[in-house]
Amino acid sequence: MTEKNIQVLLARRPEGQVQTSDFKIVETPLPDIADGQLLVRNHYLSLDPYMRGRMSAAKSYAQSVNIGEVMVGGTVGQVVASRHAGFKVGDHVVGFLGWQLYGVSDGTALIRIDTSGIPLSAYLGVMGMPGATAYVGLMDIGQPKPGETVVVSAASGAVGSVVGQIAKIKGCRAVGIAGGPDKCTYVVKELGFDACIDYKQGRLAEDLAKAAPKGIDVYFENVGGPIFDTVLTRMNPFGRIPLCGLISQYNAIEPYGLKNVGSLLINRIKLQGFIVSDHLVRWPEAFEDIGQWLKEGRIKYRESIAQGIENAPAAFIGLLAGKNFGKQLVKLI
Repeated sequence: MTEKNIQVLLARRPEGQVQTSDFKIVETPLPDIADGQLLVRNHYLSLDPYMRGRMSAAKSYAQSVNIGEVMVGGTVGQVVASRHAGFKVGDHVVGFLGWQLYGVSDGTALIRIDTSGIPLSAYLGVMGMPGATAYVGLMDIGQPKPGETVVVSAASGAVGSVVGQIAKIKGCRAVGIAGGPDKCTYVVKELGFDACIDYKQGRLAEDLAKAAPKGIDVYFENVGGPIFDTVLTRMNPFGRIPLCGLISQYNAIEPYGLKNVGSLLINRIKLQGFIVSDHLVRWPEAFEDIGQWLKEGRIKYRESIAQGIENAPAAFIGLLAGKNFGKQLVKLI
């Protein structure tokens, strides 16, 4: 065991695009544990778009990271020391220990996991928060019905890829929106979507009309901006829009103003923003279903893995720019 912990701290609040200089990498002594605590050696760190909001001082649904604090983030790892009755050395756990090699926990929000049939990294993706997000947003807000058309933006990402596959399982037509031919090919050929639109081709309205000729019943929103505006013109009456994220806006100095918001009224559309941590009661059912679909081969996933904690800032910046393919992780061991 190394005698040092390596941590990534928030050095300053970004203005516009995130820069590597907004982070500071430090070495600190290996933390001691008290009675009721345990020490975890993190193996993987999850990188997610919501972290951009935590870097800001603006009011949001969760507390901002303070300057000089360890960046927040989901982790999976192994207990290496324990003075907690509920955890023993060797246990694999998933938690929220942040951008660091080692984390101390009192067991709160730390879950022991079984890695015999599911890879450790999957508990930060398809069997973690992104998977639960896809399931809860689509099933509870989107309420897909057989024969309906479901469109999802960021379709090759950790959340969007699961949304489309669940839509297919539920008997819907699944249409993805992604950036670049490689991602669209993956979404259709590997994940089984009915169609995928490359928004970078500049023909979004025309391509969307071809891919969703009967209109759109459910739009799972991850991106915002002009993509959201264009989709609004294709929504069917009484359509549903689970609003999960607006990643195109996270670095924006001036927010994008929707032009087609009238469609919400004209078509009596249900638009609901949601944060999956508000729906923890639904997570067990989500993971039971997703786990079964994984075993049956009905859900597939892909990971982008950066090597080493020192590369976490660059990988996060790449995530915000859409450079990741599937779930973005950092391998720490």
